[in-house]
Amino acid sequence: MRLFKKILLWTGIITAVLYLGVCLFFYSKQDDILFVPTKLAADYAFTFPGTFTERKIKTNGATLSGLLFKSSLTGTPADSSKGVIFYLHGNGGALNTWGSVASVYTGLGYDVFMLDYRGYGKSDGKITAEQQLFDDVQIGYDSLRALYPENKIVILGYSIGTCPATMLAALNKPRMLILQAPYFSMVDMMKHTYAFLPTFMLHYPLKTDEYIKTVKAPVVIFHGDADEVIYYGSSVKLHADCKPTDQLITLKGQGHNRFTQNPDYLAALKKILE
Repeated sequence: MRLFKKILLWTGIITAVLYLGVCLFFYSKQDDILFVPTKLAADYAFTFPGTFTERKIKTNGATLSGLLFKSSLTGTPADSSKGVIFYLHGNGGALNTWGSVASVYTGLGYDVFMLDYRGYGKSDGKITAEQQLFDDVQIGYDSLRALYPENKIVILGYSIGTCPATMLAALNKPRMLILQAPYFSMVDMMKHTYAFLPTFMLHYPLKTDEYIKTVKAPVVIFHGDADEVIYYGSSVKLHADCKPTDQLITLKGQGHNRFTQNPDYLAALKKILE
């Protein structure tokens, strides 16, 4: 009996130590888990079809790298477009790969502006706080307002970019907000995927659900029902917090990636933007 109690005691101690170790590992490494940038040399030359220019956006303590793609709609004058799409990309890579999707939107008559977050591509620094990320994208948005009427700015966020995109739409007056595979909040994602970890450790709560409640612009949510990264129910819950006129478009069999290769997405997008 005494031996059994000792075994239970040591099992409990070992389990507690292992759990604490996992918690400490997550706490110290969560920035690297959440943000997975690709760095590019300062003289890296982007190569994409169509017309685009590099833009440098000065923020608080960093200079961010951006690309502005021009509309390629046949018959549209070279100096005009239907507006601009501010595209906030996912958590991995950099503009050298994300820029390849711009042609989907320029082909519909829109200019596209993409911004690399801190530490991504040619952008300086590193993301260290949620408010820092929000301030950076707001400055990027302000740079667009100097070039386009705000009622011609469409904000599009994908994956990790959906909360910053929703924040911008809540605090500004864009024409529309489009979300691809959004998360309800990072707290909700943690409870869903890593329920054994305490949520108070999160540096980035990223509460998309709180911001979406105050977005006055039309909101269109796209989510694949086979998403293996951000569960589809996230969008169902977000849509419940939206205005009655806002849309949730379910893409059957769609996973987390390659939205722009999905014909149902392309058809719906064309209808929405026209």
